[in-house]
Amino acid sequence: MPVNFSIIGGGGFRAQYYLRIARVLPDLFRIGGLVVRDRAQGQAIEAEWGVQTYRSLDELLRSEDPDFAVVSVGGGAAMNYLYRLAEIGLPALTETPPASSLEELEQLHKELTVHGAWVQVAEQYPYHPVQEARLSLIRSGRLGRITETTVSVSHLYHGAALMRRMLGIGFEEAVIRGMRFDSSWVGGPTRSGPPVEDKLIPLQRDLAWLDFGDRLGIYDFTKDQHRSWTRANHLSVRGERGEIFDNRVLIQQENLVPLQMELKRINRGEQENAEGYYLQGIICGEQWLYNNPFAPARLYDDELAIASCLDKMALYAAGGPGFYGLEEASQDVYLGKLIEKAIESGEAVRAERMCWAEGK
Repeated sequence: MPVNFSIIGGGGFRAQYYLRIARVLPDLFRIGGLVVRDRAQGQAIEAEWGVQTYRSLDELLRSEDPDFAVVSVGGGAAMNYLYRLAEIGLPALTETPPASSLEELEQLHKELTVHGAWVQVAEQYPYHPVQEARLSLIRSGRLGRITETTVSVSHLYHGAALMRRMLGIGFEEAVIRGMRFDSSWVGGPTRSGPPVEDKLIPLQRDLAWLDFGDRLGIYDFTKDQHRSWTRANHLSVRGERGEIFDNRVLIQQENLVPLQMELKRINRGEQENAEGYYLQGIICGEQWLYNNPFAPARLYDDELAIASCLDKMALYAAGGPGFYGLEEASQDVYLGKLIEKAIESGEAVRAERMCWAEGK
């Protein structure tokens, strides 16, 4: 039986992800209504997606019985819904960031986390297939103890989330230094779509070094880089016995034989294969590092990652373990803000242990 979840919010691009995922994976997910305050917008969603919308959460709960709710609204509205859902005991999967200021993050910890509210955060980047494959290789121990990572994939708290996962960092203190480099590049795709003219626009490349004492994280990002046609994403991980450099894997074995391997995406539906077009998984040498749990659904990587968040949320709502709670999300937002501060000030800043790190 599919898990039944409701969505609070429907006007943003993020809500569209959940609707698409539920449409192509009906055996796993069912949409138990959306809260859309604007009636005309709600009617448009009903016509396009064949789902029911409601003008308020109370109205939705009178007709629906969801296993959990996805909170996909911005600003203070998200916090208000989190408090309401905690009050009625309905698990919540909220979007990133869970709050915009440190004061609000501390408030969420003191008023929700400490009191056992069921809240997880939909940080999808660690669940992208290639990141799952890299993390699987790290967990195998073949790289030895991990000491460095460079993350040039997404901005601020998303980058921090990947950095901490790759390094195995929890809530450790850090010294952060940063800089900004200004130049120009050709304007490419943005969230609004592809470019409509070829022209040079200002470029700001933000760099930061997070020194955790025995491990180093390097942040490197340019706005809209992850959508660019002329700038590639990059992620590398260095351990005592080898490194991952994008899709290349280098390892020195104990018998002194060096391994040179590649993270290879295996797709079905290519050439004469008639199984349908989808990602089967990622293989490295003789082993699978990632098997697509949603095959043969035709989803792109970001959708696969968000589907993983939904799948993990279903287990959590049924009494299973958490996967990315408010404490983790708050730490990454905090590090993102300090990265920004270090870059803008040009001075070293220190990440200290915050209230959500108590007991961890």
